Amino acid sequence: MEMDKLVSLCKRRGFLFQSSEIYGGLNGFWDYGPLGVELKRNIKEAWWRDMVSGHDDLSTLPGAPEPYEMTGLDCSIIMHPQVWRVSGHYDLFADKMQTCRQCKRLFRADHVWGMLQDSEWVASLGKECGVSLTQDLVTVDAQELARWARKKGKNVAPGLALVRNTEVTLSWLAEHHQSQPERPLSAADLLRYLATEQLNETGLQTPCPECGGDLTPPRDFNLMFETIVGALKDENNMAFLRPETAQGIFVNFKNVCDSTRVKIPFGIAQVGKSFRNEITPRNFTFRSREFEQMEIE
Repeated sequence: MEMDKLVSLCKRRGFLFQSSEIYGGLNGFWDYGPLGVELKRNIKEAWWRDMVSGHDDLSTLPGAPEPYEMTGLDCSIIMHPQVWRVSGHYDLFADKMQTCRQCKRLFRADHVWGMLQDSEWVASLGKECGVSLTQDLVTVDAQELARWARKKGKNVAPGLALVRNTEVTLSWLAEHHQSQPERPLSAADLLRYLATEQLNETGLQTPCPECGGDLTPPRDFNLMFETIVGALKDENNMAFLRPETAQGIFVNFKNVCDSTRVKIPFGIAQVGKSFRNEITPRNFTFRSREFEQMEIE
């Protein structure tokens, strides 16, 4: 089933709705409907019953070296900022991000080329030139490129260097062809040439999947949501919404040992909300900015 059809079905049947839909929706956030909330509750209860309350502390389970106990926690979403500095999340929990210099949209660097293959303007350009721009090697005609830039390109890829400055952009492409006439361009290199206006100054540029504009070099983007604890908005009061539930389990290890008398090895389970400020949330609920985790450490 296609993803759009699945989303439509879930909405019609009352499983999931786009968050704040009456105000245009908020990308990466979902509300569970009357049936969805029941399904979600059943899954969480079945998981907890199977993993924690119904766990057999006396039997050695398949793959385990010996019997072990299971217990549970429900930790707060906001914890001391030092938790995330010590765990490495503050410095290392990041994705590579690129920004389009023309339309200012943000993209995850490892998603860009996949998005280009599905891009409207790339499909339009390939159709005009009679080639598939998802192939390894392509041969295109400069006149066809110029004709597309003058007509369709202005509407579907206004930021593309080929559209903004057709003659200069095509001159770099012609120079490459003259220096290496026997070597066809890969589809990826062709798109880079078409996104490059000043080759000598910038080198080949990566095009934007939306408007065709040139993207900035990849840079780190921390995925943790920031918030302020208390009345004063300063760095000392900055905190984060947890990006995973595991750290709450780790910092409460001693409390669990002291209060329950469990002995190593044992497991701690937790079900709760986590938050990740995804650059480009996609694939329905499979990569969203707010989600529920069921985790055991």
